[in-house]
Amino acid sequence: MAKNKPHRKHLSNSSDLVTTYEEIRAGFIALALEKNRRATPFVEQARSLKAAASQAKTPADLLNLESIQPALLTAAGVSDKAMNYLLPQDKIEAIQGLMAKYLEPAGPAFVEELVFRFLLTRGDTLGGSMRNIGGVMAERKLTRATIANLSLSKIPYHWLHSDSKKWIVGKEKDADIELYLAGLSWSNKNRNRTMIYNRKVPFVNKNVDLCLLNCNPQKLSTAFRDLSLYIALGELKGGIDPAGADEHWKTARTSITRIRKTFSDKGLSPHTFFVGAAIENSMAEEIWHQLEEGILSNAANLTDADQIASLCGWLCSL
Repeated sequence: MAKNKPHRKHLSNSSDLVTTYEEIRAGFIALALEKNRRATPFVEQARSLKAAASQAKTPADLLNLESIQPALLTAAGVSDKAMNYLLPQDKIEAIQGLMAKYLEPAGPAFVEELVFRFLLTRGDTLGGSMRNIGGVMAERKLTRATIANLSLSKIPYHWLHSDSKKWIVGKEKDADIELYLAGLSWSNKNRNRTMIYNRKVPFVNKNVDLCLLNCNPQKLSTAFRDLSLYIALGELKGGIDPAGADEHWKTARTSITRIRKTFSDKGLSPHTFFVGAAIENSMAEEIWHQLEEGILSNAANLTDADQIASLCGWLCSL
């Protein structure tokens, strides 16, 4: 039964999938801590800005401080992306507007006003980066659990650096690589496996949260276009807010249905799975039904470490 129904290794009924109050609370705390971690560079920038701007005796003197000109634009409400589209005269106009409307009326407190305005814009930047933080944290949990399974089995692996796009040899003592990891690759029993996050699958024409393919990294670019090389495809929903749980499942269910149809039309049937952080009773019952009927190959609650370890062990065994 465990081989045919791998979910039975960590689930005995639908209630095992339901997220508890304690897990929801812990999830919100984890999000708050991550937000604070991401905010740290902006806070340090604000401190440096205050120290540099304190050299100016008037708002107009700020224009003479070359090192803080980008920060002045930020305080004026100009995003990093928008800066690339502004001409020099546009930038000057934006800074002059900041001074006339906010810094000069602040009088002697113009430096504090500048820092407040800087942090206001940086806060918007942080808010934008946090919108998909649940998904990012879901990827990290699955990554760490997958690496743990590979390490315990003494299976060598490589990991894809999200910035350099280079595959790096994994080491048992690697710490925090999940912060920069976009994929994993390993070889076991003469089977090459590569796991990639957030890739657009041909014919499905939508991004899939996680794909496991029968290939090595060197052949990944061509393997993506060969549907016969897909071993498993999964949807990860890391949002912890119960209010959005049903919507997350509906989105995932639609995506998985589309995946199954696309591959079925080609005579293929790769494994499909779902991992969610916020799972309510009605969702759990529907997911359990799909698992028992073989519609879904596997599923787990992201907040349950044992379930995640079991699901990732299953992925490593495919």
